[in-house]
Amino acid sequence: MLLPGFAAPAFAQDDGGLSASVEVASDDRRRGLSWSSGDPVLRASVSVPVADGLVLDATGVSLRGSRRHGGADGVIDLRAGYTRQTGAWSLTADATYHAFPGASGQGYAELGAGAGFLIGPANIGAFARYAPRQDAIGGDNLYLGAETSLGIPGTPFTVSGHVGRSSGSVRDPMRAWRLRPDGRYWDHGVALDYRRGQWAAGLRYADSSIDPGASDHAGATLVARFGIDF
Repeated sequence: MLLPGFAAPAFAQDDGGLSASVEVASDDRRRGLSWSSGDPVLRASVSVPVADGLVLDATGVSLRGSRRHGGADGVIDLRAGYTRQTGAWSLTADATYHAFPGASGQGYAELGAGAGFLIGPANIGAFARYAPRQDAIGGDNLYLGAETSLGIPGTPFTVSGHVGRSSGSVRDPMRAWRLRPDGRYWDHGVALDYRRGQWAAGLRYADSSIDPGASDHAGATLVARFGIDF
């Protein structure tokens, strides 16, 4: 599954039961922004199906004093997601809370929805994520995007790409800088992922329209990942 902005809970896949994964990555890049100040991270995930189409999952990422998130040592993403398959269509809805150990007043919640259509080995989709007005993010935040992925037939490789736009209201410019350092902006990326059994690796290119002077670690970058599923 291609997740918005390549912010994926490692390489875990749902096979109908509990699943977990561990991954190392050269950066934690979300919507064109580095959450780890450009430093390598360790990511661990667990996913638990609780009903038909309903999954609870948690992902923890090491940040080691993230300047973007008030000096947080990590982020824990707690998510409840629902997926409904209708023919070639896949419809999703979810709610996520981002907690930041090591920093106070940084946690915030957001809601998401998306639709994807399967055409042979290709998947094309669109999605929206909305964080209602919260003090921790200095207003509200809306992220709209489109994504596509293609499994290369006869190989363990998948090619994917996305484009997204962040916007929203601003009540506190200092806090709003966390998610939109240059106000409204675009981000985009492409990726090549490899999977063989439990092992997976990936190389991703990410960039954004953010002015280089508006924020550190917001320009073009390559992110390498290596993980294992359990």
